[in-house]
Amino acid sequence: MRAGFTLLELMIALFILMMVMVMIMGSFNAVVHSKIHGEARLNVDRQGRAILWELANEISSAVQTANPVSNVLLQGMGQMRGGLPIDAVTVSTLAAGHRRAITGFDAEELVSYSVTPNSKVRGWYILTRSQHSALLASTTSRLPPPSELADNVVSLHLKYFNGATWMESWDSTALPPSTQLPLAVSIDLVLGTGAGRNMNFSTEVILPMAVQVW
Repeated sequence: MRAGFTLLELMIALFILMMVMVMIMGSFNAVVHSKIHGEARLNVDRQGRAILWELANEISSAVQTANPVSNVLLQGMGQMRGGLPIDAVTVSTLAAGHRRAITGFDAEELVSYSVTPNSKVRGWYILTRSQHSALLASTTSRLPPPSELADNVVSLHLKYFNGATWMESWDSTALPPSTQLPLAVSIDLVLGTGAGRNMNFSTEVILPMAVQVW
């Protein structure tokens, strides 16, 4: 008589095989999700560092020259949305693709950073950057459209140091000459990763032209 498997033994073997397959699939899914989340965080890290570098570079190159007279402008508007700081800033800078003229400083660029709510993700904001020559009057000239830098901004907080205290906002047009620029600006940026976690980026920049030496 040929030996074989009973129905009970076959069911037990199938059950064990099913449990092994479930464990393998669970481990595979965990590895895939970990890889996806890791790549997302890496992309957000690169994005945040690039934004922070560009913003810091342009603010640190804010213009305040005596000869020739420059368009001194730094306006930082502190604002809160949803209990978090979502600031905006406009600066007259020599950093944005600037090339020094043969006879001295060329016309500076006006750069603005602003935020608008992201309609697709609650609690996120879209950060845009606009740039045009300071020689152009925004009220009479056709300016290029702003470029989108990020759609996952959770907060953007800028503070301005006047030599004594840190201030939440700044308006160079309301200050006398030689004091129109802050000595330093701190930048705190928070970006969402889409995985329920946020990433923080911070830096502090010195404005060399805040103190006139000409």
